[in-house]
Amino acid sequence: MAGYIGKRLLAAIPVLFGLSIIVFLIMALIPGDPATAILGSFATPENVARINRDLGLDRPLHEQYLVWVGNLMQGDLGRSFRLNRPVLDEVLERFGATLILASVSLVLCSIFGLLAGIVSAVRQFGWADRLITLFVLIGISIPSFWLGLLMILIFAVQWRVLPASGMYAVYGGGDFWDLLRHLILPATTLAVVATGVIARLTRAAMLEVLRQDYVRTARAKGLSERKVIYKHAFKSALVSVVPVIGIQAGFVLGGAVYIETVFQWPGIGAMLVNAISTRDILLVQGGVLVVAASYVLFNLLADVVQALLDPRLKS
Repeated sequence: MAGYIGKRLLAAIPVLFGLSIIVFLIMALIPGDPATAILGSFATPENVARINRDLGLDRPLHEQYLVWVGNLMQGDLGRSFRLNRPVLDEVLERFGATLILASVSLVLCSIFGLLAGIVSAVRQFGWADRLITLFVLIGISIPSFWLGLLMILIFAVQWRVLPASGMYAVYGGGDFWDLLRHLILPATTLAVVATGVIARLTRAAMLEVLRQDYVRTARAKGLSERKVIYKHAFKSALVSVVPVIGIQAGFVLGGAVYIETVFQWPGIGAMLVNAISTRDILLVQGGVLVVAASYVLFNLLADVVQALLDPRLKS
């Protein structure tokens, strides 16, 4: 298993390297000047040239990239222009909030997606299958940001049963239950699309397994339907579904950018939106790189779980 994990980690290195180049070039090609954003009304040509020289932005792009990668290899992501603090400190501080939101969303979409897929496959063409398919199609089709606004309108504005924004209450609160109340709306909104994807693929995997000979043999031996489904069929279907859950982990992390903006969640997504609008290049590059590295780790974890379920995949 250690060798398998090592191979997967080595395969992730060129992915992160290529991503660092893409992120760097995209930020370099975006219209606007960080020096102008920093100086504001004091952005005279002389001041802009001085800031660009101090920040190293007057160098050729390849030199800027090599300097950034060199610092990155030493664990230094640079210093935020706007916040005047190390990028790594800001990213890690914000990433904790994003990880809470993404983890809860991933747990929700995994549980409900797997259950919905199993029920839909077992009750194929029945009313439960048709109802689940309808909800799955609606969930996949609805834009997450629109669903978030709709949930705020219903649960926070009209019914006033849940908070509309933030991670904790402004006055009072601050405990686990306060965090949980603030998590319900953004985590549910973020999980809806991923739940639909997992449910559809679980249904397809379960239907394929239920047609296998060993499942018919298990039923012929007189095993209960519950044991046939959960002990035999679901375990085999899970091998195909686990990588999809890993991919949805990346979707959840990416979707957090929109959801955190809608719900004013103090995570890395809201930080990236503000950093892009102010042309804080190093903060954007550091934030995107950390999110990408987390996505790679989520997929690595999914691959390890899949290999544990099916040892043949280690070879």
